[in-house]
Amino acid sequence: MDIEQFMRAYKAAWEQRDELKFASLFTADGEYHNTPFAVQRGHLQLAEYWRRVKLQEDVHVTYEVLATTPSGGIAHWHVTYQVASEELFQIWAKSTGTNLVARKPGDPLPRMVLDGLLKAEFDGALCKRCALWWHSMPQEP
Repeated sequence: MDIEQFMRAYKAAWEQRDELKFASLFTADGEYHNTPFAVQRGHLQLAEYWRRVKLQEDVHVTYEVLATTPSGGIAHWHVTYQVASEELFQIWAKSTGTNLVARKPGDPLPRMVLDGLLKAEFDGALCKRCALWWHSMPQEP
C-alpha cells in the first residue's frame, strides 16, 4: 500500500461511514492515533472508534498527498459534514474544551469543518500506524 491508495480508501470509509472498511485498512495490531494523546489498537478498537462517523451525514472528504516514502507518507485532509445527532455534538463540544457554538434547545445542529494532517506507516498492503493532527470548527453559514 502507498499513501495515495490509503487516502483513497480512507476517504471511501469516511464518506460511506463504514467502520469495517476503515478497520480493514490496518494490520491486526494497527494503531490509529486520532489525536496525539489517544490511540486505538487492533480491528475491534478501530471499528468501535469509527462507528461515531455514523452520527455524521453528508460527509465530503478531500485530500492532498504531501510526501511519500517506500513505507509511508503524509497527507493533508479536509472534511465537512452535517452533525446528525445531539450525541455527536456533545462529543465534539467536550473535545474542544470550549463552547464555540452557543446553542439553545431546538437550534439546528451545525455543519462542521475538519482540517488536518495524517502520517501513515505501512507494513506491506496494510497500515501499521496512522497519526493525525487536526482541528474542527462549525462551518460558517
